[in-house]
Amino acid sequence: MSRPLRTGSARPVPVRELMAVSADGSRLHVEVHGRDGAPAVVLSHGWTCNTGFWDAQIRDLAADHRVIAYDQRGHGTSPAVGPAGYTTDALADDLEAVLAATLEPGEKAVLVGHSMGGMTMMAASRRAGLREHAAAVLLCSTGSSRLIAESRVVPMRAGTVRTRMTRAILGARAPLGPVTPLSRRILKYATMGAGSAPDRVDTCARIVHACPRAPRVAWGHVLADLDLDEGVRELRVPTAVIAGAEDRLTPPVHARAIAAALPDCLGLTELTGLGHMTPVEAPEAVTARIRELVTGYLPLRGTADVEGKEEVA
Repeated sequence: MSRPLRTGSARPVPVRELMAVSADGSRLHVEVHGRDGAPAVVLSHGWTCNTGFWDAQIRDLAADHRVIAYDQRGHGTSPAVGPAGYTTDALADDLEAVLAATLEPGEKAVLVGHSMGGMTMMAASRRAGLREHAAAVLLCSTGSSRLIAESRVVPMRAGTVRTRMTRAILGARAPLGPVTPLSRRILKYATMGAGSAPDRVDTCARIVHACPRAPRVAWGHVLADLDLDEGVRELRVPTAVIAGAEDRLTPPVHARAIAAALPDCLGLTELTGLGHMTPVEAPEAVTARIRELVTGYLPLRGTADVEGKEEVA
């Protein structure tokens, strides 16, 4: 299978690549960076993205961590599935499969989710796999419900018309086509802060435009009707929240509601001037928060290597 368009030749090269198999048989592309035995961090990307979204975090953390990143089903090199395979339960199943494929029984990791990746953590909050392996969680630029009602991508007053237009955008079947100056401007407006550097806008545009149409549309319908409020209340591990103050897709009202509902919230960080793509827009801030969680909540495992699993049948 050919690889999707990534961020360029400077992509971090994984130590291992493997396929995790989810509960319904769906196969998930997984990358492992860094050395066995180092503290583990698991990265779950958002809608229309892929593992390349985390390149900045991988470059930094892999020097002294074991960094596990995976393509959500239908994204990157994880194959698309049938229409019934796009659900929040499937997100939870997939995360459990990745954790089982890459971590030893009882081994703890810091779990990081951006946008739909954060929703994955909420969907899996009551799952045995998450509770077995999560030492702490970082939720970046995400929401648990009312996404289309609160979204500010459509520049008009909140109400029925704006909500309908936002729903139509999430489910739009039109192909994104090649990256052009116009498409970059549209993506920057919708997903990034006004001051975002051109190279970071280009990175996000290339990743988003590489997402296949069918999974993009299917997941868009899931997001339009999302309700994971109960999942937030059941996320009973130490959890930090990061949001961009200028996020139009998941405005800070979502982050504030999540922080208020979490049983063990470690605080909300609102990043001034930033939009929805916080790990790309502010990689240093996101990576620093991950390091803080590792230091504070992940027990040292010594120097012994952990034997990895190459395939889960």
